[in-house]
Amino acid sequence: MTQGATVRPDTPALPQPVSPDGRAASATSGGDGGELPPDRFLDRERSWLAFNERVLELAEDTGTPLLERVNFLSIFASNLDEFFMVRVAGLKRRIATGVATRSLTGRPPREVIGTIWTMARDQLARQAAVYRQDVGPRLAEEGIHLLRWPDLDEEEQTRLFSFFRKRIFPVLTPLAVDPAHPFPYISGLSLNLAVMVRNPASGHKHFARVKVPPLLTRFMEASPQRYVPVEDVIAAHLEELFPGMEVLAHHVFRVTRNEDLEVEEDDAENLLQALEKELLRRRFGPPVRLEVEESIDPEVLDVLIRELKISREEVYALPGPLDLTGLRAIASLDRPDLKYPKFVARTHRDLAEVESASAPDIFAALRERDVLLHHPYDSFSTSVQAFLEQAAADPDVLAIKQTLYRTSGDSPIVDALIDAAESGKQVLVLVEIKARFDEHANIKWARKLEEAGCHVVYGLVGLKTHCKLSLVVRQEGDGLRRYAHVGTGNYHPKTARVYEDLGLLTADPEVGADLSDLFNRLSGYSRRDNYRRLLVAPRSLRDGLITRIRREIDHQRAGRPAAIRIKVNSIVDEAIIDALYRASQAGVPVDVWVRGICALRPGVPGLSENIRVRSVLGRFLEHSRLYAFAAGGENEVWLGSADLMHRNLDRRIEVIVRVTDPGHRATLGRLLTTGMSDGSESWHLDADGGWTRHAEDADGRRLTNVQEALIDVRRKRRAAGD
Repeated sequence: MTQGATVRPDTPALPQPVSPDGRAASATSGGDGGELPPDRFLDRERSWLAFNERVLELAEDTGTPLLERVNFLSIFASNLDEFFMVRVAGLKRRIATGVATRSLTGRPPREVIGTIWTMARDQLARQAAVYRQDVGPRLAEEGIHLLRWPDLDEEEQTRLFSFFRKRIFPVLTPLAVDPAHPFPYISGLSLNLAVMVRNPASGHKHFARVKVPPLLTRFMEASPQRYVPVEDVIAAHLEELFPGMEVLAHHVFRVTRNEDLEVEEDDAENLLQALEKELLRRRFGPPVRLEVEESIDPEVLDVLIRELKISREEVYALPGPLDLTGLRAIASLDRPDLKYPKFVARTHRDLAEVESASAPDIFAALRERDVLLHHPYDSFSTSVQAFLEQAAADPDVLAIKQTLYRTSGDSPIVDALIDAAESGKQVLVLVEIKARFDEHANIKWARKLEEAGCHVVYGLVGLKTHCKLSLVVRQEGDGLRRYAHVGTGNYHPKTARVYEDLGLLTADPEVGADLSDLFNRLSGYSRRDNYRRLLVAPRSLRDGLITRIRREIDHQRAGRPAAIRIKVNSIVDEAIIDALYRASQAGVPVDVWVRGICALRPGVPGLSENIRVRSVLGRFLEHSRLYAFAAGGENEVWLGSADLMHRNLDRRIEVIVRVTDPGHRATLGRLLTTGMSDGSESWHLDADGGWTRHAEDADGRRLTNVQEALIDVRRKRRAAGD
């Protein structure tokens, strides 16, 4: 391992027992009441599929701009790919090794996976139907034609044949399957053609596979605004690949493989090398899904099932074209009339007040007040990015400490850290090289940062570092001042334009001291567990939240203001859910705003009748995490990186920070109120796990769109010169 790149051992002290499958156990009794019912949890996998169904509903909604509907079709497909690569693959692996346990709902694992197959198949059929019967025809009405090869005219076919000969044919590799040629390896998520050919001389039939090179344009433009799938172009010219043979049939297929990683970290000095080896093995993970065109010949399908060693239950026969993730290219067409109205984030008004000719003076602003950022409504580039760029260029800055979980390919954040190191500043970067599906990129960043002189660490053994932290140490007068950023989102300038996230920029000495202590733990051997304004997983976050939930019960019983409001991506942790049930039983109103998975059952008499669960999806991906408590009238609010899942609370370094500014607490309170309002467009969860969309009032008027309302606030401020 390169010098300076280290992993420090740390044994997370779990605050409660752990079940055999690694989940935090949750008692059914004790604390504030009697036994809780055994059926109090919703199934995690069903809940995730229900989330992706909400994405599909946005694609089905004719009120959504047309190219945004195309984008949601692509997002739905991409989400489902990842679900199979990780969740389904993991469940299959546990079943095969005999370590799978019953789900939260008590269902055996084979029943769970059977439900997944059924729900996913139904959703894919809906996706195909909306694409073929609704979105496709509407695109044609707008002059954007998504065609198949027979739909092209002769001139278009001739043009594409010329392109095929020059640009596609040279990179294709037909692979025969016979006694001398074993069945080829089929890479995950690749498009392939299964081809049946016949030798005219012998009359023998043969099977061959042609891979569609992933670097080719997914939808090729036959003529302006007329597109055809690249596999159709290849299929139309298979005789060029098999001269002298008779092409009998061709069928498109696609395989999804297990792409989750299992890295042993016992030997801390070899984590980087172990991860690189595992990334190579990922390519050869066992298949978990086979997608084929519904017109596939049964004989060809039998060959694929046999050679891929996959069950028929894992075969998804769909109308073509397969792999609608490729629709993202169509969604990106320059047709603003078919998209959401353009919105460009502006500099946060607290930073704009100190903006010079080139950029805001972040340090000057933070000496006056904390700044609460809300992306993408507030510009990332003139806030968080500018904060780090200013720190890198400032000769009075002595040190920068930074966590990186995900960032962009041409990251200005990484460039700023490199500039800082090359100018002689002490730069510590904690790169989480186990960030799922970003492992290759993060290994590259780690090495680039090391080469520039940054101190690079990979975190603690057994724990992912998911927290979003920056710390800048600056010489001012006779002493040092620390400036900090604590956020809910990654330091990723591109996703910051489409992910909804919150962040706190502050020069508060307590936060600066807390982050110094935490970075010392991440890079050294510090064992500090107590912080001033932070709750940190895995040591204190779950216990800290449960303590505050129980305090709300005490406030409720004493007649003081009591309420709990939570905004997260997912809520699965049994101990947290049970604490919320206890609060509901005590009469505390509980609001949960969740984007994805929710294992909590709201509205169950005697258990959760005081709990409401809402979900908001739209043009931006809701990603922020908030925890708000009435606290007897004190209004305690926390923001940070942690969702309420076992992995976040037990197997990750997560941080949430207490928001102290009364104005900021009020702002966040209004956000939560808007998201949970019956007057806002959202999905409502019922006790049986069903989600119902509420988009119109009783008179058919569209309800308030939370994201559009926040955009309008920024536009009105801009118009008023504020």
